[in-house]
Amino acid sequence: MKKLGLLSVLLVATSVNAETFEVNIPELQNEAKGVIKELATTLGGELKKAKKSGGAPAAITVCNTKAGPLTALVNSKSDWEISRTSLKLRNPENAPDQWEKAALEEFDKKANIGANLEKLAFSQVVVDEEGRKVFRMMKAIPVAEQCLACHGSKIKPELAEHLQKLYPEDKATGFSQGELRGAFSLKKYL
Repeated sequence: MKKLGLLSVLLVATSVNAETFEVNIPELQNEAKGVIKELATTLGGELKKAKKSGGAPAAITVCNTKAGPLTALVNSKSDWEISRTSLKLRNPENAPDQWEKAALEEFDKKANIGANLEKLAFSQVVVDEEGRKVFRMMKAIPVAEQCLACHGSKIKPELAEHLQKLYPEDKATGFSQGELRGAFSLKKYL
């Protein structure tokens, strides 16, 4: 008998939940992808602008001071909640909840056997602690070449010092290009 991974089991649960709750999963997934694209474009644009004007330290400052407000701005434009999380955190405030951690661990397993992280995503309809139906989705974030200056294994000493000042509990270094950095996490109450 073939052993099923967590995502396989959760995907089965998704189809059961979809029938029970009568939600259009593909439509919700497409909406979620649009929200991810908006946040990635907005944050990416700010990072590029900062890096061009002040180098990597300026980009780190943008992450530290603007990522939260930019995420809140994207959230305020829709009925979605979006955030970013990882198994190796830079900011402890972005720690994954139990559902996110399980998905990230499964993403990590799939990444280790060569999954295409650009396409790796997972969604499910769940019931929260208050009995509300929630569509949840996670989309993997692979480490791109431009991420290595701040998240790689060869961080310049002055940059490492700047990171240490802003993020004293930083665990988000030592990555190689193409590895799983983390994921976008989305929620929509149904």
